[in-house]
Amino acid sequence: MNSLPDPPSKPELREGKPDRPPENPWVEALKTVVISAVLALGIRTFVAEARYIPSGSMLPTLQINDRLLIDKLSYRFAKPERGDIIVFNPPAALRAQNFHEAFIKRIIGLPGDVVKVQGGTVYVNGCALKEPYIAARPDYTFSTQKLNAELGLPGNKVPPNQYLVLGDNRNDSYDSHYWGYVPDHDIIGKAVFRFWPLNHMGDIEQHPVEVCPVKTSSPTPAPTPRS
Repeated sequence: MNSLPDPPSKPELREGKPDRPPENPWVEALKTVVISAVLALGIRTFVAEARYIPSGSMLPTLQINDRLLIDKLSYRFAKPERGDIIVFNPPAALRAQNFHEAFIKRIIGLPGDVVKVQGGTVYVNGCALKEPYIAARPDYTFSTQKLNAELGLPGNKVPPNQYLVLGDNRNDSYDSHYWGYVPDHDIIGKAVFRFWPLNHMGDIEQHPVEVCPVKTSSPTPAPTPRS
């Protein structure tokens, strides 16, 4: 009786994935570019972005053509502070004037603040601001009370969730004292670092110092001597 033939031997099994032919280097380069672009877009959208200064409204702090790094993350966890330099989209009042590019200014008034400019000095809640960063003392008068009346808003304070901003070049800056407040949803981020030109590279944060009037207490009357 003839025996059955042996079954064909199984091919040797290899661990891992089967070999693939090398990919076209142009395809690899394209993948790298696409991935890099996606990462850059994600960073620009949620974390940080670069901006340049197109005008002299923030002189002498920021020069025309300075390049800045804008922090877009901090304000997701903390509120803006007085003295922060912010980049913001044009609010409705500016969009109505066909402004579409972002602005950069310094926050002076926070929600609930009473702001006044008088005699070349900015006052917030009755306290004068010492501002070593400005180009010159403002030569105009201003108050949030007057601005609110012009905008049809009640009271004399910066409205909730809005900010009053001024340029450091006080007498040559198109800012809140002309057109109003910046809503928090229009804020893009905070300018934190200048990376160009190289000889001016570094931190740009400067904050005003509030000088408040000293309250004097009435003298305590002497006790009446007993007879």
